[in-house]
Amino acid sequence: MVVLIKILQLVLALSILVLIHEFGHFLFARIFKIRVEKFYLFFDPWFSLFKYKPKNSDTEYGIGWLPLGGYCKIAGMIDESMDKEAMAKEPQPWEYRSKPAWQRFLVIFGGVFFNFILAIVIYTGIMYAWGEQYIKNTDVTTGIYASELAQEIGFRNGDIILSFDGAEPQKFTDLQVDLLRTQAKEAKVLRNGDTVTVAIDPVYIPSVLNTPGMFNYGIPFEVLQVPDSSINASSGLMPKDRLMAINGKDCDMFYEAQEVLQGHKGDSIVATIARGGEIMLLPLATDTLGRIQVTVNADLGSFYKITESKYTLLSAIPAGISKAASTVKNYFKELKLIFSPKTEAYKSVGSFITIGNIFPGSWDWHSFWNITAFLSVMLAVLNILPIPALDGGHLMFTLYEMISGRKPSDKFLEYAQMVGMVLLMGLMILAFGNDIFRLFN
Repeated sequence: MVVLIKILQLVLALSILVLIHEFGHFLFARIFKIRVEKFYLFFDPWFSLFKYKPKNSDTEYGIGWLPLGGYCKIAGMIDESMDKEAMAKEPQPWEYRSKPAWQRFLVIFGGVFFNFILAIVIYTGIMYAWGEQYIKNTDVTTGIYASELAQEIGFRNGDIILSFDGAEPQKFTDLQVDLLRTQAKEAKVLRNGDTVTVAIDPVYIPSVLNTPGMFNYGIPFEVLQVPDSSINASSGLMPKDRLMAINGKDCDMFYEAQEVLQGHKGDSIVATIARGGEIMLLPLATDTLGRIQVTVNADLGSFYKITESKYTLLSAIPAGISKAASTVKNYFKELKLIFSPKTEAYKSVGSFITIGNIFPGSWDWHSFWNITAFLSVMLAVLNILPIPALDGGHLMFTLYEMISGRKPSDKFLEYAQMVGMVLLMGLMILAFGNDIFRLFN
């Protein structure tokens, strides 16, 4: 059922994105009286699931059987259809190739533009319906719990991260992503009241990319409840007690305490407990899994201030625009990682399998729209790259024509389209190869 829900979310999201993208091409083509021969959701090699051509219309609308995208076939345009027979005929007034360069530019840019607009609309809707909730990095006064990788790099439990290469991180949950996007060379941290510089060796960037959870909340080990069935039910432990140390070893963070307890499975320990303003020692027992069998307070709101923003429909619009703009900016930074071999980010490139896995296993509209908005930005940014066969390639050649006054020949454009398709095929092979490798490792 989980896999089915992920697949349904993926198909629905991609259907929305493709329809909006292709509608952008379609709308500008019709504005400039260019014929659109086909407008399809999904691809239709050999046959289609549905097709319909309205009376007195030049456009056939349909749904293909291969759910990997969709297309808008514009008359007189060299695209993935590689319709050389049509291109060999004399240009007609209603064809793409007969129109001025600025009109052709807008027809191509329409798809990317509509994906940007879609992202803004979705983010605006999210802001209006749900608002924003997050914990500022500056409000995590307990500092971080550093993973093994983070400690190897030079971070320590309790560090309060002040900046990466001088830039102050805003959201605690984005710390690792901020480090990656900037490929930071150093971090300033507050450690035991002193400001310390942590030098970040670039050799760690691939590991940072592939090891999530570097920085966790350094939440205290606070007892929420001691069940009657607990082996420590009569130990004297009480709700709101905070564990400070075990057998004299400091471990006031939840994750630290977990690590120490793993070394005392089925044992007796002496716990240092803070209760109100008092410090006391309590003998406790651990079970064979290294647990003291209490319920721990995991509510982040109990320890940190949660920043919450609510928006009216009017105020949600600029917030949505700002969110879309920052997502575009951040995605360009992430692309730089992929095109930098030393980061090994290309190993994280994935196909539809990877994209499908980012959706939750249960239907959650908030997550669905957030992911769809991000994918809309991703589709727009990738499409605008100056690679033949992508919109960006067509835009590049059209822009060259607008500046130089010289139009590339149809033959050149055909060859460029073929090169672009080979590049895209190589990228798809890499993406599917990475997914298959991850499935079996």
